[in-house]
Amino acid sequence: MRRITRAPWELLKRTFGWLVLFELRNKVVLLPSALRLRRFETAEVRRLAAAAAPLPAALVATVIATHRRPDALRAAVRSALAQTVRDQVVIVVDDGAGLPELPDDPRLLAVSLARNTGVAGVVRNVGIRLTRSRYVAFLDDDNLWEPDHLERALEVLESPGGPDGVYTALRRVLPDGTERDILSVPFDRRRAARESFLDTNAFVARRSRTLYFSRLRRTPDVLPREDWELVHRYSRGHRVRHVPYATVRYLVNPESFYTTWSG
Repeated sequence: MRRITRAPWELLKRTFGWLVLFELRNKVVLLPSALRLRRFETAEVRRLAAAAAPLPAALVATVIATHRRPDALRAAVRSALAQTVRDQVVIVVDDGAGLPELPDDPRLLAVSLARNTGVAGVVRNVGIRLTRSRYVAFLDDDNLWEPDHLERALEVLESPGGPDGVYTALRRVLPDGTERDILSVPFDRRRAARESFLDTNAFVARRSRTLYFSRLRRTPDVLPREDWELVHRYSRGHRVRHVPYATVRYLVNPESFYTTWSG
């Protein structure tokens, strides 16, 4: 009997992918809080834009979301500013905890939300909306880029007939500094419906109206993560390609809402 009752669910998983089905459920269950957060996000963009005018502009805008990791944040900011691509602006968005002292660089803008949201998507969206750029890249406050991360990505994005978005390989590092492995999986949207191998720390994309993060409140037990949702949704109308070079040092941090990948 149990096998019979589970048959429709198994059929749906095979047809659409379990990550897609879980995300559909999330959107139904968590929608009310997402609508409130959307209004808060817009109000914060207006407030911060008025204070920061004119908004920073560059070829690439790098968005770093942060919350109470001052030392790690400074390291992440330094790795972003050390990119071989100089035509970029780095925007740090603090989720209401207050900002530490950061490097003095005209390409850096740091802002704090009026209150803590606990929703990474909202924090990152504020950064996206406070910048003007052709491309947008993302870096979390506990991860690092190799100096050629943006260069590798832009080489593909700006090539004739290039894609709209690319993601590089991740060098996954344990808290003690030892390397766990390198995650390098070619893009396959059908495979992505069943396996989680996408992370926005490695993602650089052409700006468009669809380049925004989910505002759903995702506690650690809510799957899939907002990184997966963004790339999967973006790839619906944009071409995405994998660049098989490890340009991101990704901390597998048990204290973060990190992803347990299939790859």
